[in-house]
Amino acid sequence: MIVSPAFAGKAYAVLGLARSGLATVEALAASGATVTAWDSREEARAAVAGKARIADPMTSALYGMDGLVVSPGVPLNTHPIAARARQAGVPVIGDIELFAQARPSLPPHKVIGITGTNGKSTTTALIHHIVKSAGIPAALGGNIGLPILGQEPLPEGGVYVLELSSFQIDLTQSLDCDVAVLLNVSPDHLDRYDGMDDYAASKARLFAMQSAEHVAVIATDDDYTKAIAGQVGGRRVLVSADDVKDQSRWPSLQGPHNAQNVAAAVAAARALGIGDEAIAAALATYPGLPHRMERVRDWGGVLFVNDSKATNPTSAAPALAAFPSVHWILGGLAKSNELNACEPYLGHVRAAYTIGEAGPMFAELLAPKVPVSECGVLDKAVGAAAQAAEPGEVVLLSPACASFDQFKDYEARGQAFRAAVEALQ
Repeated sequence: MIVSPAFAGKAYAVLGLARSGLATVEALAASGATVTAWDSREEARAAVAGKARIADPMTSALYGMDGLVVSPGVPLNTHPIAARARQAGVPVIGDIELFAQARPSLPPHKVIGITGTNGKSTTTALIHHIVKSAGIPAALGGNIGLPILGQEPLPEGGVYVLELSSFQIDLTQSLDCDVAVLLNVSPDHLDRYDGMDDYAASKARLFAMQSAEHVAVIATDDDYTKAIAGQVGGRRVLVSADDVKDQSRWPSLQGPHNAQNVAAAVAAARALGIGDEAIAAALATYPGLPHRMERVRDWGGVLFVNDSKATNPTSAAPALAAFPSVHWILGGLAKSNELNACEPYLGHVRAAYTIGEAGPMFAELLAPKVPVSECGVLDKAVGAAAQAAEPGEVVLLSPACASFDQFKDYEARGQAFRAAVEALQ
């Protein structure tokens, strides 16, 4: 794990003991900090027994603590812990801020931070793949992979590649990325922000934390990223999906959204000094991510694709664009009451199969435009789509919704899709 003298002798409260919270407690305790920890789950509290004092920060004293470390999933706009921390004069931070504070004590290294509404995971994993393929020690963390504080420090010259959600950026004050990447800004998480401008401002803070000599890579394919680019001084590198003309050499990077991901990843790798020949070789060998346009099975000439990570319409649209003849499985816990981003690609949809809480609403929206089957549950949707699809067509799970109405998370939803597809006979 990452330990640092920056935390020695200090006191912290940690709220939320999932993977990143557990790694935070262990790293702080190993660094010589005094830790108070809490989670509503008894088994989570038991996991830190002996490493932290167990107490709820809503009812125990916060005064004098050096930080309240919360999970990015804690909604600071509505959770009373935010006001309690303000009253006590304690900064509310996340594990990425702790990593930023630990950086001076780590072997000399560089950090790439990637944010955006859609494409963060793919771009982060792609940059990590390029860096490792170039023979440079690299770690993958943030909103992807293992918690960053739970990983071993990289040797000198290593590169930390961090996917950063807006929630993580909100909890970070001092992360000075050597290369900061912004992909796009579209409606998402508006239950946590005071409108789109507030949400975009959260993304823009990644650049506000940067030193002037560091590199800002911005894909200027939407109005918000263009506006943010106009506010960023220093070393800007502006890219666009239009910069990428031929994706045929990269099987796992198909579709217009991946053109933007590639453009940003290439610019970031060049900023690190990686040569174009090494970058090209890595693009050709990138394996792709689970649950993101993941090819699950070819069954009788029908391709089944798991795009469970598409949790909003803007994220689902590129998958529809990538395939000309689609049987589309969608639905779950809706983040909006429209499918506007998907409208331009409905000509690719042979039929739609709705599931989950949003199923009836999406069925009503789509019925005038494409044939719709209201399936309710994923297994039924897979069966119906498999029966209807013809050779050369694609059965696509790209839900345009969160998963929490029927599944633990998008990964569990994708695994359920994979299991249903593999069970086809």
